[in-house]
Amino acid sequence: MTAATIDFDWTNRTVIIGVTGGIACYKMASVVSSLVQVGATVTVLMTESATKFITPATFEALSGRPVLTDIWTPVAAHDPQHISLARDADLMLIAPATMDTIARLAHGHANDIVTLVCSAIDRDSTPVLVAPSMNAVMLAQPATQRNIAQLNADGFSVIEPATGWQACRTDGAGRLPEPEDLVLAMVEALAGE
Repeated sequence: MTAATIDFDWTNRTVIIGVTGGIACYKMASVVSSLVQVGATVTVLMTESATKFITPATFEALSGRPVLTDIWTPVAAHDPQHISLARDADLMLIAPATMDTIARLAHGHANDIVTLVCSAIDRDSTPVLVAPSMNAVMLAQPATQRNIAQLNADGFSVIEPATGWQACRTDGAGRLPEPEDLVLAMVEALAGE
């Protein structure tokens, strides 16, 4: 991981990582591990689709915390998890953010654990970073571009996708940035508080 991860004081920082269903999910294991190693408290939220690419057990082992995968399983009795998680967070990162998740965020849907918790975060005081990750053609779709523009207008911080080799055997824009780049974007967002 980069020097920025180590140089930034992650102690007493609470981070939510929202993982949605794309092959790039595997990169998030490195992000979670790196943040925990430097003192951050990390809670991972996963959509059902994300669990098809990487298991919640992986993130539980790396974070040392329960992983939330649905809106109906409470972690603590009489505690609406989406409210308490959102209130306690210093930052939320949604990565990889699929075309579908971006569309749901842009239109105010909150029907999975990632979008539900995100809907309860006050973006005026808590940065929410969204890292699109998809095939270059999907990224270039007018609907996707409109939805990304809407996220920016709504106060989300959209991380520019990387360019390169993709799982669909093509080369182009839409790759999830490398873990060190995602952590650097988080550092920049928190440093700008």
